[in-house]
Amino acid sequence: MNDSLRTRTTPLQFYTTAPYECSYLENQLARSQVAVPAELIDSHAYSQLVQHGFRRSGSFVYRPWCDYCKACIPVRLPVAQFKPDRAQRRAQKRHAGLQVRVMALEYKESHYLLYQRYQLARHAGGGMDKDNREQYQNFILKSNVGSFLAEFSLDNEIQMVSLIDQLDDGISSVYTFYNPDLPNSSLGVFNILWQISLAAEMQLSYVYLGYWIDQCRKMAYKARYRPIEGLFNGCWQSLPIE
Repeated sequence: MNDSLRTRTTPLQFYTTAPYECSYLENQLARSQVAVPAELIDSHAYSQLVQHGFRRSGSFVYRPWCDYCKACIPVRLPVAQFKPDRAQRRAQKRHAGLQVRVMALEYKESHYLLYQRYQLARHAGGGMDKDNREQYQNFILKSNVGSFLAEFSLDNEIQMVSLIDQLDDGISSVYTFYNPDLPNSSLGVFNILWQISLAAEMQLSYVYLGYWIDQCRKMAYKARYRPIEGLFNGCWQSLPIE
């Protein structure tokens, strides 16, 4: 099925994929709505798409478009209102010694090897644990929008890398991989707190965290960052969490 939409600057077409196995919920089929042509989606057009619940993977810009399931909720953090809880403050303090370097999208062998270790430890059997260098570059380093990497190091050893997109009204946390062997690290928590601080420094209003799925442990953690907003029926509003 094809739909059309014109952003403020760019005419785009949208198509719905065939059903495929859901990556997050067992025994579920998923579908995505994909925006094309990818080469016309610049930073301004992408910013508008993210506000409507889209994400990207490489040059692939999509949003969940399932026939019956509505479990995937786009979420974002209002930077000015965010208040870390006690556990988040502990994680921030624990990793205060990390050195952060913001850099352009460029291939580094050390990044790829860390990515491999992370996938094998955290997502074994998911397919990405077998990514070769070309697949890694297509996923992490291929972008048609304003993107950059944040490299986190300790004692000259890289511990974490984040891929981040800059939007008109915020930043989008695309993907993060980190040292899986660091015990009790809370690196992921520290990373989100750092991105919130970065958005504040850039005078941007939101950090977009992708999709929150209440029934999926890998995605449910996002609700721990408060306040948080979800996109419901085209409107951003406070996420109703009991």
